[in-house]
Amino acid sequence: MKLPEGPTSPAIVQLIQWIIDPLEFLDSCAKRYGDTFTLNLRNFQPLVLLSHPQAIREIFTTDPNLFDSGRGSKILQPLVGENSLLLLDGDRHTQQKRLIMPPFHGERMQTYAQLIGDITEQVASQWQVGKPLCMREQMQDITLQVIMQAVFGLREGVRYQRLKPLLATLLNMTDSPVSSSLLFFQFLQQDWGAWSPWGRFVRRRQQIYELLQAEIDERREQSYLEGDDVLSLMMSARYEQGQPMTDAELKDELMTLLFAGHETTATALAWAFYWIHKRPEVYEKLIQELDSLGTHPEPMAIAKLPYLTAVCQETLRIYPVVFITFPRITKAPMQIMGRDYDTNTALYPCIYLTHHRQDIYAEPEQFKPERFLERQFSPYEYLPFGGSSRRCVGLALAQMEMKLVLATILSRYQLVLRDTKPVKPQRRGLTISPEGGVQMVLKGVRYVPSEQVSPTHPAPVPLETTTY
Repeated sequence: MKLPEGPTSPAIVQLIQWIIDPLEFLDSCAKRYGDTFTLNLRNFQPLVLLSHPQAIREIFTTDPNLFDSGRGSKILQPLVGENSLLLLDGDRHTQQKRLIMPPFHGERMQTYAQLIGDITEQVASQWQVGKPLCMREQMQDITLQVIMQAVFGLREGVRYQRLKPLLATLLNMTDSPVSSSLLFFQFLQQDWGAWSPWGRFVRRRQQIYELLQAEIDERREQSYLEGDDVLSLMMSARYEQGQPMTDAELKDELMTLLFAGHETTATALAWAFYWIHKRPEVYEKLIQELDSLGTHPEPMAIAKLPYLTAVCQETLRIYPVVFITFPRITKAPMQIMGRDYDTNTALYPCIYLTHHRQDIYAEPEQFKPERFLERQFSPYEYLPFGGSSRRCVGLALAQMEMKLVLATILSRYQLVLRDTKPVKPQRRGLTISPEGGVQMVLKGVRYVPSEQVSPTHPAPVPLETTTY
């Protein structure tokens, strides 16, 4: 069966466009070819991208067993390992997901909420008035510590001190379109020694795996696994047949949670700080809502704030960190919106293009949180975390983390953008990040809890009128 129309330029040209400026490439294709089109990227199976909500609904509501997904995501294997939930299909995917999901729901969210607030306060308390800040780097510091403590259960010690910089460095190895090419061109994935790009990547990854193995070994020696961190809970979990996860599975899932739950949330937070301070009216509404809770609000009260929730939703709409979903590779002939697809067709619902449809979102290029207060969008119109069986398992934690970090910082600190130039989206590995990381300056302190008054923060400073 013939695939939908798409660009006719050589596959290598399309791949370079996909790497250098994927959103511009998607916009131009949608303008020319409409809701559905095919991309041919060198070394990759043709990608059929769909952005019509009806097509996405049909894909998401079809029996997941009629698709494979993991085998279409092999580009992730160097980052997360072959045992990652992201690369599994069929029964193995279902069983492993069942073991991983419980730590991200229920009462444990309360524990994580307190942890997020404490870490955010600790990081922000180091900021100095008048000194510039790269918000993506600051948010990475916060989200990495959250991952280290909530997922790995590490708060201090030699292993913590070694892991933290290694993880940060590994993530930063694909922090631009050029360095991201390592993931897309297999010929670049050659270990030519410690000084070669891939050689550095491989060695840092190996060091991380060795430290994770040492942590797992130490815990296996314990007669009883204590703690409510995700690693302890995964080690205690059992498959239906009664066997635990293997060490290889544990390490790969830990790496998956690191990449999926740290890098993405940090990027989304950096975007949020940009948009909030780019739009003074958004900032003022948000401050009023946060101030209405008083000086010591409960984390769950913060998480329920409607305007804060809308700001986070709009942040994830306008520049979704991951701009396409995982593929759905057909295991049999299938019809989607009246179009026939043969077996082994890779279908990709496109998050970015769906979020920018003018028939769903009026003025889609504008940052307007109010749209999420005026109506509720279906899971086929708004899908920043994917959908169906491939929906992000950590979405509840990610949403709560965004809200609590924003609320903690905005309530207590007054920040301004360093300049008024628009921040453009830029590829960072497999995600879309703000170019330059969002540069800001700490202008003053709005409020400091009495227990934190110190020479750094001698007293609360009244909120001044922010200059943009």
